[in-house]
Amino acid sequence: MIQASTTPSKLPQVGTTIFTEMSALALEHSAINLSQGFPDFPLDAQLIDLVKYYMTEGHNQYAPMPGVPALRKQIASKLKPYHADPFDADQEITITSGATEGLFATINALVHPLDEVIILDPSYDLYAPAVVLAGGNPIHVELELPDFSINWDKLEKAMSPRTRVVIINNPNNPAGSILPRAELERLAELVVSKDLMVISDEVYEHMVYDGLQHHSILSVPDLRDRGVAVFSFGKTFHATGWKIGYTVAPPNITKELRKVHQFVTFSVNTPIQLAIADYLSDPDHYQGLSVFFQEKRDMFLNLMATSRFKPLPSRGTYFQLMSYADISDRPDREMAHWMTVEHGVASIPISVFYQNGRDHKLLRFCFGKNTSTLQEAAKKLCKI
Repeated sequence: MIQASTTPSKLPQVGTTIFTEMSALALEHSAINLSQGFPDFPLDAQLIDLVKYYMTEGHNQYAPMPGVPALRKQIASKLKPYHADPFDADQEITITSGATEGLFATINALVHPLDEVIILDPSYDLYAPAVVLAGGNPIHVELELPDFSINWDKLEKAMSPRTRVVIINNPNNPAGSILPRAELERLAELVVSKDLMVISDEVYEHMVYDGLQHHSILSVPDLRDRGVAVFSFGKTFHATGWKIGYTVAPPNITKELRKVHQFVTFSVNTPIQLAIADYLSDPDHYQGLSVFFQEKRDMFLNLMATSRFKPLPSRGTYFQLMSYADISDRPDREMAHWMTVEHGVASIPISVFYQNGRDHKLLRFCFGKNTSTLQEAAKKLCKI
């Protein structure tokens, strides 16, 4: 048999994601997995029953490409109290196979060959590869420690005549920081003056703490007019394995991202869309999440108070960054592996979220877990 020649890689620098790597390592060594961002507590039984109902009723064939109309209308209603102008469920809202596909479809719809895309590091690992696959050039700008704020001088200097898009993540994974409204308004002034577009990853919108508030780009008129906001039901309803999210964008942008969406996923599974449409009718199902997760964050911090790890503020997401600078001078990837193998707790090294591998001796821990999981993990970590 004559074998095909080696296929050149379109992503030569990309390997297995750190999330897969650390979860596999945790499984191999029977470690507590605080690395990958998924809850270990059950979904609401009501939501499960709704899925069963729609499956049993025979709603098991293709959904419309943009999403089930009932779900898109519920999303428009959900957004209405937070934004001055109503959203058009038919022309502005698209159901996607998780936020991942929503982001991928959006990036590939907006980014043309040789376009430059600003990415704020530390950044979620999907952004840059999706830009490269679209033929674009990722331009990385580091956020400023200790609060992971935007350095506006650096951001503006990174822009060129080829810059087309700025990607933000609010609340930020892995930093746990949030963007105040004043910062979004400043971003709006910049992108309008440069005639740019914005992609806003807002999957942790309902996990904001300490009395603070999530501000979406959809609440800032100039950003809403030239941006795409991406959301995740998987994160909101503790069902990451369902892979269902949605995008909100002006009609002209939605038209383009749907052209990509239809050839990546076409449509998302029907019974879960219908179930979530029903479930969304009760705002209590998502409005209490900040209180729920802040209790978990505070519990984890209290459990870790006697450890040698030093926490950085977590204002949003269900992740907590911890500095181990007082414990070891190991590189963070080495530290994460060592802790998983020798101490039975898996985390994520933050250097992987930087294009240049910047190592601040920080690890990310997911506190979206059962109380017993957090107690056992903290017990192990406090012994280090």
